[in-house]
Amino acid sequence: MIDINFFKKIRLLDGGMGQELLARGMPSNSTLWSANAILNEKYHPLVLNTHIDFIKAGAEVIVTTTFATRQKRLKENNLLDKFEYLNQKAGEIAVNAKKRYPHVYIAGGLPPQHLTYEADDRNDKEIIENFRSQAKVLNPYVDFFYFDVWSSIKEVKCGIEAIKQFEKPYLIGIHISEGAKLPSGEKISDLKGLINEQALGVMLACVSPENFEKNVTELKSLNIPFGFKLNGFVTTKIKNGYTSVFLNKKSNPNEMLGKRQDLTPNKMAEIAKKFKDFGATILGGCCETSPSHIEAIAKIK
Repeated sequence: MIDINFFKKIRLLDGGMGQELLARGMPSNSTLWSANAILNEKYHPLVLNTHIDFIKAGAEVIVTTTFATRQKRLKENNLLDKFEYLNQKAGEIAVNAKKRYPHVYIAGGLPPQHLTYEADDRNDKEIIENFRSQAKVLNPYVDFFYFDVWSSIKEVKCGIEAIKQFEKPYLIGIHISEGAKLPSGEKISDLKGLINEQALGVMLACVSPENFEKNVTELKSLNIPFGFKLNGFVTTKIKNGYTSVFLNKKSNPNEMLGKRQDLTPNKMAEIAKKFKDFGATILGGCCETSPSHIEAIAKIK
């Protein structure tokens, strides 16, 4: 079990698993994204080696490859019967990486259970059941749960309730596409009152450096460790909604969201240092950040 004060010191997380797998040769397959590498056994060594490369770069925490193993994505691809297998296998692969590097912690990645970069407006009971189902499968393999790119306070409330029975800490990763509000229209400070003693910290997840900087004051107001998983996309806010476009195109997300050319490893390390000086202690990358980016950030730790 991870110490509840772990993120009070400067800590380094991994980078963007899904986009890195695509860059390393995993083919795109509809909305399966990173789940395609778990579904096809021939890509299991690729997943393991990518975890290991992030660890070698300096990551102290790796996130399970479970962003696209949520029930909704699998149902869209007629693979709902593979739900338990895919989440178990992702957990097993992460554990295999940890066996080689025992100092590393495994975060059980719980993605939004409906759409990505959009608030989940379904009823609480359904959201809780979805989160709990995935957390239950991941629980034996992970040291804590990571709320991976959530877009509303409601989801955080439901997530905390969903994992309560597993008695493990959690790290909140909320998303802001632009400005100072979540896709739900809420502010980061609206988390006050929800966060309990099991919270390891709060992050802005899959955000641009510019959006993180705009929200540092809000993050600090929560009085718990804070940080980021920065992405290398041009935007996460597109006109017709990310998931609907993704469904139609069935391709690499960066073809829709764009890939920034300015965020080189050295540039991202420079940005991370500035944010560390602001008080951030949780440093990591999301989509389009590679082991090279994490290695560069590790040098400023």
